[in-house]
Amino acid sequence: MASGMSRGSIRSTGIALILTGNLLVVLVLLSLVTLGLRAAEDPGALAETALDGEVASAIGITFGAAALSVGILALLGTPLAYIMSRTRNRALPLVEALVDLPLILPHTIAGLLVYLLFMRSGPLGIIFGGMGLSFEDAFPGIVAAMLFVGIPYYVGAARDGFTRVPIELELVARTLGAGPASAFILVALPLAGRECLSGAVVAWGRAVGEFAAVVMIAYHPPVISTLIYTRFTQYGLADTVAIAVILLVVCGTIIIVLRRAALVLWRPDAPV
Repeated sequence: MASGMSRGSIRSTGIALILTGNLLVVLVLLSLVTLGLRAAEDPGALAETALDGEVASAIGITFGAAALSVGILALLGTPLAYIMSRTRNRALPLVEALVDLPLILPHTIAGLLVYLLFMRSGPLGIIFGGMGLSFEDAFPGIVAAMLFVGIPYYVGAARDGFTRVPIELELVARTLGAGPASAFILVALPLAGRECLSGAVVAWGRAVGEFAAVVMIAYHPPVISTLIYTRFTQYGLADTVAIAVILLVVCGTIIIVLRRAALVLWRPDAPV
């Protein structure tokens, strides 16, 4: 009897957990269905938007800037994440706090920080201005804003990946003649590769969706989030819904492909 009651209790708990957990999935799915139904009310607007050159340009600028920002993040953030995973000193909590700061800042404040840093009279703006590179209302400003908000997403994921790599494996490589750089590139980086790629995907998605930080420094050329906001304020839902549907399809496809690639590359036995 007690055993039966225990099994029944476990079954009930399992069902409750499944139902509770699926509420979030249902919420996202319901929002997508609602968007799809609204778009179906005016299929002509969807076709017209798909051929709109301004929409295509905004999507291209957004994806290009996001990809470039993630590339810079990978170049600068991977060594930082590795050092953070291998360092144990009093400065580490401060470094972790600085890396995670963009997570808790209002997006407008993040944009203000980027603007103060890269505006023409800012400390970095002056340096890059001397090289002929401008950030205000320019593509580099978009990249800088996306880079700033993506820091914690990439560095955090990469740091977790390197933390899971036993340092003994690198020490073995060192005893076999590999230098510190070789041990990092040949041992640590491949073993943490899946987490690095996952962090890059999340940082890319975060960059694509950024609005406030971008418009603070570069309202032009418009990224897709800026264009959606402008179209909504000028023309209402019809144009906005069509753009959102197109963006969701493209972004959803890219994210699924990248996550699938990460799974296959680091788990060759996984079903495709």
